[in-house]
Amino acid sequence: METFYEVMRRQGITRRSFLKYCSLTAAALGLGPELVPQIVHAMETKPRTPVLWLHGLECTCCSESFIRSAHPLVKDVVLSMISLDYDDTLMASAGHQAEAILDEVMEKYKGNYILAVEGNPPLNEDGMYCIVGGKPFVDQLRKVSRDAKAIISWGSCASFGCVQAARPNPTRATPVHEVITDKPIIKVPGCPPIAEVMTGVITYMLTFERIPELDRQGRPKMFYSQRIHDKCYRRPHFDAGQFVESFDDEGARKGYCLYKVGCKGPTTYNACSTVRWNEGTSFPIQAGHGCIGCSEDGFWDKGSWYARQTDIHAFGIEANADEIGTTAAIGVGGVIAAHAAVSALKRAQHKGDV
Repeated sequence: METFYEVMRRQGITRRSFLKYCSLTAAALGLGPELVPQIVHAMETKPRTPVLWLHGLECTCCSESFIRSAHPLVKDVVLSMISLDYDDTLMASAGHQAEAILDEVMEKYKGNYILAVEGNPPLNEDGMYCIVGGKPFVDQLRKVSRDAKAIISWGSCASFGCVQAARPNPTRATPVHEVITDKPIIKVPGCPPIAEVMTGVITYMLTFERIPELDRQGRPKMFYSQRIHDKCYRRPHFDAGQFVESFDDEGARKGYCLYKVGCKGPTTYNACSTVRWNEGTSFPIQAGHGCIGCSEDGFWDKGSWYARQTDIHAFGIEANADEIGTTAAIGVGGVIAAHAAVSALKRAQHKGDV
């Protein structure tokens, strides 16, 4: 199987453009310039990794996001970096032909392919709520995962269950990691995940031949280590106690913090406020809508998206400065008065002793 570099050269890509691509990829992954040579070496020497992409209960929003990646372009990922050998949403073949390809890749690259899963398996009624190729999806998932090198759970459906697993969950929709327990699983949640996050995870795994460092929930720390709140451009308004009280009020027009109208940014870990969407153009908070916390476990069952649910205490500099100053002055005055009283008492006692 050709390497990524061989494919690019065959397509007429210059060496200079190839090196520029590796530098941009390192930047997208948050890696320092000293690691660019490692990416170059990996792309020059390592064969493309076979990827099998399965679809369970889902709406295909993860695929829709993935194909819009700009850094790197998804065409470079699919046609050059990896060998996407099976994806029943994107592939031209169908039916028995598609299933034959799946079996062929599993046999030929046993133990060396990556399984990507979009959506989740329903377990109720023996899995009959999701049928692929005439069989329950859960059976296909177990079969294909058996010889996979690693599993990527795309989106909140595969990672945590998402809307299908919301109460009362009549189909028993179940996250991938609760069905497959003997393989390393990388969760890339979001509804959908950011395109560059998806391609970035794949690029990292191909370059360094290991899964990225994960947090306690199994998410890559390179993209899920900080809260959206931490890098949000509206954060200064939060710290200043300046909030939107209702949509389209004066605070909303001034770009105040959306926390009081339900924004879950203070409790949601994702890269929305740094990587953003549509080639870094914007993200929901910038568009005037609060974060709904879609990359967190069980976000569908945590109540209204527009109700403030978290007990976050803002300092409120402008809003509380006078009050804080008055309180401080009263406190200092009280200490001075107490000190004066104690001094007077001591002097009176001293005179009595004399």
